[in-house]
Amino acid sequence: MATIQITGGRVIDPSQDLDFEGDLWLSRGRVLPHGSASEDADLVVDARGMIVCPGLIDVHVHLREPGNEEDETIATGARAALAGGVTSVACMPNTRPAIDTQAAAEFVVLQARRARQANVFPVGAVSKERKGEELAELGQLVAGGAVAFTDDGAPVVSAALMRTALEYARMFDRVVMQHCQVPELTLGGVMNEGFESMRLGLGGMPAAAEDIMVARDIRLAEITGGRLHIQHISTARSVELVREGQRRGVRVTAEACPHHFSLTDESLRSFDSNFKMNPPLRTWSDVEAVIEGLKDDTIEILATDHAPHAREKKMREIDLAPFGIVGLETLLPITIKCLIEPGHLTWPRVIRKLTCNAATLLNLTNKGTLRAGADADVTIIDPNARWTIDPAQFHSKSRNTPFGGWEVRGRAHAAIVSGELRFSRDPRHQLLIST
Repeated sequence: MATIQITGGRVIDPSQDLDFEGDLWLSRGRVLPHGSASEDADLVVDARGMIVCPGLIDVHVHLREPGNEEDETIATGARAALAGGVTSVACMPNTRPAIDTQAAAEFVVLQARRARQANVFPVGAVSKERKGEELAELGQLVAGGAVAFTDDGAPVVSAALMRTALEYARMFDRVVMQHCQVPELTLGGVMNEGFESMRLGLGGMPAAAEDIMVARDIRLAEITGGRLHIQHISTARSVELVREGQRRGVRVTAEACPHHFSLTDESLRSFDSNFKMNPPLRTWSDVEAVIEGLKDDTIEILATDHAPHAREKKMREIDLAPFGIVGLETLLPITIKCLIEPGHLTWPRVIRKLTCNAATLLNLTNKGTLRAGADADVTIIDPNARWTIDPAQFHSKSRNTPFGGWEVRGRAHAAIVSGELRFSRDPRHQLLIST
């Protein structure tokens, strides 16, 4: 493996509370100690005016393979991740068949190796076939490479099964990630239940459907001692419930997605299905609560819930179109626009939520950090690049974004995985990128 010298950048590593201007050296797939300059570099990357940080980690991504390769594949999704500065993703198990066996988890690992793009870590299903009836073989899933468990796309409705999952997952020191929603309350829903849904004549999904499930699962985590992670938190009350649970010492964490701190249900006035997601866009007061939760670290992680759908699926009537948007390639610019530019969070705090906090959640001990000897996964960000989001230029197979046409600032300039340059916007590097 090549020795890489990244020169002159602002090196930010929240895992070590580092923030300085200087060089970073990588060799043989590992980060070298700070100040190393003992050998000639095979590749020098000029990072002046840019941010150099641990490779970003997205804990919530849908890659659709196997079963829906027309929407995304492991290879295309992992490539889109690199274009967004994300060097590691955790992929959800709502594939066909579901990732509910050791063989299914190993398939994801193998396909990711073949693609040689971003790292891809499978998340195993909580229940067999994600039906919510019988616990999956969690131990075998761990043996196959699963870093967490969830039935995402559907909540674990049974309190008894959720309790058992938390207890069993604790044996393997794995987190249970939950799509918190009471399905009986959201049946037929298209958007947030409220004034806008009533005005538009669209089926509503009440905030209470999320709040009730969050409250239940925090209590289950409390009595079992298990690790619970609330996915794509979207309501003000849910944020407060997580805050209250953390104060009591419950092992509960939460993630927020860019669309839930940048958009509201008023966007559905356009009847554009690119604004249809689950959980739905909420009210401005919910957006403010999510931002406040990010500011006080109640919400410790940023994630995308990258949910690609082929164009013909999203072009249907809004009540028939599937939920979800792509997010890997818009994660950084929307976060900059809505969190950093208004002064809600600093660069080090944003990077913490995308690196070491995410690595801790998934037990990725050698990722999310630039400490000496760690995996040489590095993201280089140009914080001042001004550009217009154009879905036609995405590396993902799908184009379903609500952010098309937004004028934004900041994007990933380069991504290094395992000490190999695998993505760069510098044309001088194109022949050097590992394939």
